[in-house]
Amino acid sequence: MTEPSWLEVGRIVGAQGLRGEVRIYPNSDFPERFLKPGPRWIRRANSAAVEEVELVRGRDLPGKGLFVVQFKEICDRAQAENLHNATLLVPDTERPELEPGEFMVSDLIGLKVILHQSQAEIGTVVDIYAAGNDLLAIELYAAVERPTDASTDAPTDDTTDLPADLPGKSTGKPSRSSKGPKKPLPVLVPFVHEIVPVVNLEQGYVEIDPPAGLLEGY
Repeated sequence: MTEPSWLEVGRIVGAQGLRGEVRIYPNSDFPERFLKPGPRWIRRANSAAVEEVELVRGRDLPGKGLFVVQFKEICDRAQAENLHNATLLVPDTERPELEPGEFMVSDLIGLKVILHQSQAEIGTVVDIYAAGNDLLAIELYAAVERPTDASTDAPTDDTTDLPADLPGKSTGKPSRSSKGPKKPLPVLVPFVHEIVPVVNLEQGYVEIDPPAGLLEGY
């Protein structure tokens, strides 16, 4: 029998309360994935094994971008904490019908990023964040030059903070470390047609037309 392919629809980010509920950060725009009772599957952090669980109930946390879910097999906080960073899965056969211009998160991650005007390849899509309009998290290649000040040709000192409710928020303040330079944070690009006019899944790329200043500080 052929092993099923899986769609990652969310990530467990913590325990909620004492009765085994977990908080899930969604990678899906279909809330029924987290609200409708029935079978689900999880893959624990640092494991390739897939476990079947039964979703008993779920609810959203207004303003948090999170869902709280109870699995039948998880009965206390200790069990819930052991699921930290596990991914929530559904079979690929449950892929919903999409409207024109809609995409699965799993289809976008890993796409090359190309500047619409110059056709220069500048990075890779590494994640999607839900924050009003969806945001593409783009990891720039090291060879991409930082913007320069037109009057001095010196590198700018501008930084761009992540939204406050997203993982990996930057304070925008420089830091010093004896361990060498840290890996830059990804650039967050609004996933709207005016800024991302081309999505080509077949050839594996998106084109972006960033407004002035969006890439400053990277």
